[in-house]
Amino acid sequence: MATVMATTLCRYPAWVLITLLALVSGMLSTAAHADSSFDQSMKLLAEKSFKKKAEAVQLLATSNHEKSLEMLQAMSRGDLYYHKKTKAIVYAEKVDGGYQIKDALTGEDLGKVGKRKVKKVAINNKLRSKLTQAMASKQLGADSAEVRLQALESMLSDISADSLPILQGRQKLEEDKDVAEVLAVAVALAQLEDKDEAVRVKALKALDGSLYPAVRIKVTKLVEKDSSKVVQKAAAKVVKTIESRVDLFGNLETLFFGISLGSVLILAAIGLAITFGVMGVINMAHGELIMIGAYTTYVVQLLMPNSIEYSLLVAVPAAFVVSGLVGIAIERGVIRHLYGRSLETLLATFGISLILQQAVRTIFSPLNRSVETPQWMSGTWEINSIFSLTLNRLYIIAFCLLVFFVLHMILKRTRLGLQVRAVSQNRQMARAMGVRSEWVDAMTFGLGSGIAGVAGVALSQLTNVGPNLGQAYIIDSFMVVVFGGVGNLWGTVVAGFSLGIANKVMEPWAGAVLAKILVLVFIILFIQKRPRGLFPQKGRAAEG
Repeated sequence: MATVMATTLCRYPAWVLITLLALVSGMLSTAAHADSSFDQSMKLLAEKSFKKKAEAVQLLATSNHEKSLEMLQAMSRGDLYYHKKTKAIVYAEKVDGGYQIKDALTGEDLGKVGKRKVKKVAINNKLRSKLTQAMASKQLGADSAEVRLQALESMLSDISADSLPILQGRQKLEEDKDVAEVLAVAVALAQLEDKDEAVRVKALKALDGSLYPAVRIKVTKLVEKDSSKVVQKAAAKVVKTIESRVDLFGNLETLFFGISLGSVLILAAIGLAITFGVMGVINMAHGELIMIGAYTTYVVQLLMPNSIEYSLLVAVPAAFVVSGLVGIAIERGVIRHLYGRSLETLLATFGISLILQQAVRTIFSPLNRSVETPQWMSGTWEINSIFSLTLNRLYIIAFCLLVFFVLHMILKRTRLGLQVRAVSQNRQMARAMGVRSEWVDAMTFGLGSGIAGVAGVALSQLTNVGPNLGQAYIIDSFMVVVFGGVGNLWGTVVAGFSLGIANKVMEPWAGAVLAKILVLVFIILFIQKRPRGLFPQKGRAAEG
């Protein structure tokens, strides 16, 4: 075998063999150096001196050992210990009267030891900052762009001039657009510590308009402390631009929360707009129909615990049917005997609301129930570092518009919708034309109640489900209906979004309670001038 290998090698020129030997020798030398620096860091971690531990962190940051990043992360979490006698680096878990330890490098179980046998590798704030930098620099070479992005973002708050060579080296290699943008911010932040005034001014221009909190903090410090007036002026301009953008996105966030609140109000009120508009019934049990929809969602999730991701798709039609049937039962059993007697209807439906609340307390207990949010509705859509939209609220806004569109199509394009409009505009004339107004009343009340149940499904994703859930929305629902115009769907939508945005705009300076009071006062004054609301109902019946 040796003779064959020697013969094979002799076929190549001498310079090729020398080059190959040099490459192999270099690789072995690099590997040996990596192992040597890693071994040295393990010894330094067991030292009491924070200076020695800082050296260990630096060695781990430059080491190519497969465990180097894991050691840094464990040290940052406070999971790293060392054995006092052997100085071995270990992971320790508290058990009765001591620690269960295992070797940090091999994972070998070393058994149980007393509390005084091991000691945590302690860190201070300065060392924690170095750890963050070291972990980030290790992760900058990761294959995943998401990992690199997270590493950079965690690094921004502790960026220093020492990080500049690593960042600039990575900047030349980075191909992902999002990571490259954050890298540019990181490089500019590091350059703010440069002694050259021109470099600092150039870095400030690169940071102009950046919304990362670390940028705002560091540039603000330059305005106050930089020795150069030119740099201070440039920094002040950058701060002004950043603050204007922060204000803009703050206003957009307020608008988003206002639209989100408005969509909830619309869902809660749109069913009431139908029943109140067509039948003239002041249904004080409307909030309890919303509550029934929310509890239906809770029950659906109990019945399909392994399919939470699809539970809402089942809960929406189920809540519509359950709340709709309850609504029809209320109309057929009580309300149909009280048409034209508003006060008696109000008192009767208020009594029904109390009965439904007590029934829920008896069946489900008075305690609030938590409904799980599916994974696809969890999390946020991050627009930038200071502005993000929660997915559950985005889905509820979209759901609100979908419900409105479907209901609008039902009322405009179906036979039931035609009869509902006929009865709402002139009940006596509709009867004379052969419309069964009693049947229309029952179906309308069922439709409005079913939509209230669907609103309960949406609300279950924003708040806990409890017996008093509906009471929080009944007054708001009536305000939306009266403000928009009784029986007018477009009016309900406009009123819902208007009141939701108005509430959220006033909350920062007036507080949540006073904002609601101011909205209520506005509506009272408004209906003095326009008793029929923004979009009054049309028809002869509306004239009287």
